[in-house]
Amino acid sequence: MGGRWTPGRHSGFHGLVQQPEPTKPRNPHDEDRSARPRSSHGLARLPRGQRCRCGPLTATSPRPTRAEIERARDGTVGDVLAPGLTVVFCGINPSLYSAAVGHHFARPGNRFWPTLQRSGFTPRLLAPEEDARLLDFGLGVTNLVPRATARAGELGDQELRDGAAALGRRLRAVAPRCVAIVGVSAYRTAFGDRGAVVGPQEPTLGGVAVWVLPNPSGLNAHYTLPALVTAFGELHHHLHAAPGRGGGSVAREHVALPDPG
Repeated sequence: MGGRWTPGRHSGFHGLVQQPEPTKPRNPHDEDRSARPRSSHGLARLPRGQRCRCGPLTATSPRPTRAEIERARDGTVGDVLAPGLTVVFCGINPSLYSAAVGHHFARPGNRFWPTLQRSGFTPRLLAPEEDARLLDFGLGVTNLVPRATARAGELGDQELRDGAAALGRRLRAVAPRCVAIVGVSAYRTAFGDRGAVVGPQEPTLGGVAVWVLPNPSGLNAHYTLPALVTAFGELHHHLHAAPGRGGGSVAREHVALPDPG
């Protein structure tokens, strides 16, 4: 029986009467999840076998312990994909930290999320725990190689080449406008193009235009945050530039930027 007990004169229980529990005032800032509009990108069903993680969003998730991070070795992080996206960002492979928490580019010091915001891809800074919300902005994220390692250098060349072939199959299934490979050195190895530089690439992958971007990892000393924003911003500009509503060409001119990351 709910309520709280306060002193009174009309109770048979030694001067106590039951009073109703005070109603908690509604917080106008509380979000009504049932009324939240849903993204047109997120509604389409993915092909069989394709994963899309759209779990609960918790911007205050606790950090994993060292033991949890180490146990995440060779773990995976689910793709955030849906048909018809504008850009799918493709990392090299998950860090141990990302695999431990189950979200992309989650390792402290990684500059992916602030770079997305500052280059115009997202209207606000997203936390790694909000990676599923990329779909709201026509964006997705995946990896060349699914297994987590402490450093990308732990991956073998054949593993990267196999990952490139698997990425092509995923892209055919969801048909984004562009795939952005985040990591120049990894792209060169995975796709056998030793002369590749940051910017659009001539070959398509699974019928999808390809753009190479520098690795936003904090371990990439070749690129400062402003340089990353410039590189990502070039892609954003080409995708949204006039003339026409479709934006500029994705696979023509190359962009002169610092050497690889």
